[in-house]
Amino acid sequence: MRIDVWSDVVCPWCYIGKRRLETALEGFEHSDEVEVVWHSYELDPSAPSVPSETMAEVLAKKYGGGVEGAKQMMNQVETVAAEEGLRYRLSENLRVNTVDAHRVLHLALHDGGIALQSALKEALLREHFEELRNVADHDTLVEIAVAVGLDAARVREVLDGKEFLDEVHADVAQARAYGATGVPFFVIDEKYGISGAQPAQVFSQAIEQAWNESRPTLKMVDADGEACGPDGCAI
Repeated sequence: MRIDVWSDVVCPWCYIGKRRLETALEGFEHSDEVEVVWHSYELDPSAPSVPSETMAEVLAKKYGGGVEGAKQMMNQVETVAAEEGLRYRLSENLRVNTVDAHRVLHLALHDGGIALQSALKEALLREHFEELRNVADHDTLVEIAVAVGLDAARVREVLDGKEFLDEVHADVAQARAYGATGVPFFVIDEKYGISGAQPAQVFSQAIEQAWNESRPTLKMVDADGEACGPDGCAI
């Protein structure tokens, strides 16, 4: 089974949704046969690579109420995140561009497969939300990528050019084709779409249903009829 996930590394609900999906998979008996592939989605393509303001300042301008009002809104999300074991510091998070982080995620998938991409995804989310790192900065991206197993020279080669940019744009286009208007957005076995950081139970139900539909089992009408087997026939 394959689960495709569209998300951004600066999206607070995406990290929460990731944890809830993981909780659902922990309770799924066939989880070792499930592959999770991460896809790009840029929430704010116009964001700068060199940050000049925090997200609290951005939200204060967008919704009014000042920075303190923005912090109150963020506190609600932080409370939800804490329930999933995440230590958010949203008011201190920087508004940064994520296209290069997404390109490195595609590099991880291309060079190291799903496991390496998953490790990098977790690292980028953690470094942004919990460590307040600038995930648009190239040196920072190299450091994070190398820590999970990518080659430093290869990461810099990608960052210095435009490699995997088409893949990022293709991911965004596919999300829109599915009808996704925000992230996180999950597609389970190309059958079921889940929008948002739904409770783990919602993921569990969809995963179980998709699994059962793709692997139908026979319902025995009568298991006691006479038959021949490897040991011969009953007489």
